[in-house]
Amino acid sequence: MSKYNISLSVSLAAIMMMSSTAALAQATERPFAIAIHGGAGTIKKEKFTPEREKAYRAKLAEAVEAGYSVLDKGGASLDAVTAAINVLENSPFFNAGKGAVYTHNETHEMDASIMDGKNRQAGAVAGVKHIENPINLARLVMEESVHVMLSGDGAEEFASQQGVALVDNTIFDTEGRYKSLLRAKAKMKKAEDELKDYQAAHQALATEYKVGTVGAVALDKMGNIAAGTSTGGMTNKRFGRIGDSPVIGAGTFAENESCAVSATGHGEYFIRYNVAADICARVKYQGKSIEQAGNEVIHDVLMPVGGTGGVIIIDTKGNISLPFNTKGMYRATKSNISPTYVGIFKDD
Repeated sequence: MSKYNISLSVSLAAIMMMSSTAALAQATERPFAIAIHGGAGTIKKEKFTPEREKAYRAKLAEAVEAGYSVLDKGGASLDAVTAAINVLENSPFFNAGKGAVYTHNETHEMDASIMDGKNRQAGAVAGVKHIENPINLARLVMEESVHVMLSGDGAEEFASQQGVALVDNTIFDTEGRYKSLLRAKAKMKKAEDELKDYQAAHQALATEYKVGTVGAVALDKMGNIAAGTSTGGMTNKRFGRIGDSPVIGAGTFAENESCAVSATGHGEYFIRYNVAADICARVKYQGKSIEQAGNEVIHDVLMPVGGTGGVIIIDTKGNISLPFNTKGMYRATKSNISPTYVGIFKDD
């Protein structure tokens, strides 16, 4: 055999060994992944111009990439969840932070919660008006207080003690959300005049005014999962209404033994049916996959009683499920074994 052939054989052997080592390393690497949502509801494709759809998809991709980058560098699932939600809170596209809807009194009241699947520690804030990124304050409640949920002025007093700047409520003003408020008020007044009943009038209000949230669930390289949810609540809400987003077990839940869930939808139903915790309980106690558990709760439990919305779910194996029972849900996923996926409409 010539020196050339020997050299070629050695090179080929080296390449094969390197490929085998790389494949083995990939196979033995812990899974890590993230899923996000920007709300579920009456999201019709015909209402999107190509430019608008492109912008929404780009923002969802930006958020999921922000969280994935944290995980890829070995960061914690809590950090990934926070990073992804911050991107969504800072965008006027979604009902959280900058894009928060208006209350009946034409202000903004926001809720958020976060949960660590490793130890079931959790933090939440409700009805805050001067916090630019409510998810960050929810995390501070979890890590720097002895409580789980703080609300209103007390939550903001705690924020100030933690060095969080309070912002003017008008920074959350957006023209589109204000127009939506005026439409909601007009529809409510008409319904009240006809039905002579506030509750019946509210029930008659279209789903689009009752939903809208952002959230993230993540699995890190250490095998820990986390979930977080942030929202501006319900358009035209009154009386300090609080939805499911800051309620642990309803809008947010995470434990390593089962799964992590962030919900979006008509919050009253998600509270009544303890949606996030119910999904994880079905996984933990009935041995169901997250896909089975999520579909059961979203389609078989909520739908028959009029509960609209969806959830994002992840488990410690890196499985992801995104069930929803509305016309659409803003969503995106990415893992170390699958590329970025972005969806808006049901058929994406």
